Amino acid sequence: MTKILKIIFSFILIVAITSAQTEEKAQDDAKNKEIAEQKDAVQNKKLAPKEAVIEERNGEVAIIPGDKSIDPGLKIGDIAPSWALMVGPGQFEFLKNWTEVKGKRLRKPMSQPDRYVVVMSFFATWCKPCMKELPHLQNIYDKYKAERIKFFLIDITEATRTVKGLEDMPKAGPFLAKKGLTMPILYDSRGVAKERYGAKTLPRLYVVDKYRTIRLAKKGFAEGEDFEGEVSAVIDELLAEE
Repeated sequence: MTKILKIIFSFILIVAITSAQTEEKAQDDAKNKEIAEQKDAVQNKKLAPKEAVIEERNGEVAIIPGDKSIDPGLKIGDIAPSWALMVGPGQFEFLKNWTEVKGKRLRKPMSQPDRYVVVMSFFATWCKPCMKELPHLQNIYDKYKAERIKFFLIDITEATRTVKGLEDMPKAGPFLAKKGLTMPILYDSRGVAKERYGAKTLPRLYVVDKYRTIRLAKKGFAEGEDFEGEVSAVIDELLAEE
């Protein structure tokens, strides 16, 4: 009798586990279908990207419409692609002013010989997850701005202004100033840097060491995670390196 009960119990347990796994798979399939449908809607301009915030494994991301670039899959250990981005009318900032691969000199070694850690985050004023990330990034900036580290917010708002529904999105400078955000803004008006970094969704954050190597790559923003702690730990490690 005991043997029969054990068999029955085992059978019930197997059925319960199988049922749970089937339900979990169904939920994952439904979520993946929802994400795919939203991405298709944005790409086909049926849904404005400011409305298209989806949940991925790395947190919330906003979809960039009409982005046909190939995501190079930049990851920790890769060399950060160089860029030259506008700060203001007739003024440009260069990544190579602050960091460069080993064996090469910085762009202006006489006037600016010191290598810096660089933190950059791609964003747009229509990106809801970006607005959640930026206050935390501001806290990190306030903590480290006196150190040998450069923070850059790379704005792609202008690069997406021709998209239906985004024509009247606010300009980054005044918009962020009203929110009390004081980090330097670089303007990727043609989306060139965005394409080089494969930023097909926003926000996209990179921490680059003094030798232009990516040491942290983050896609999206997840509420509840220790964003400031994670980024600060990497910065502390890099500042301690020669």
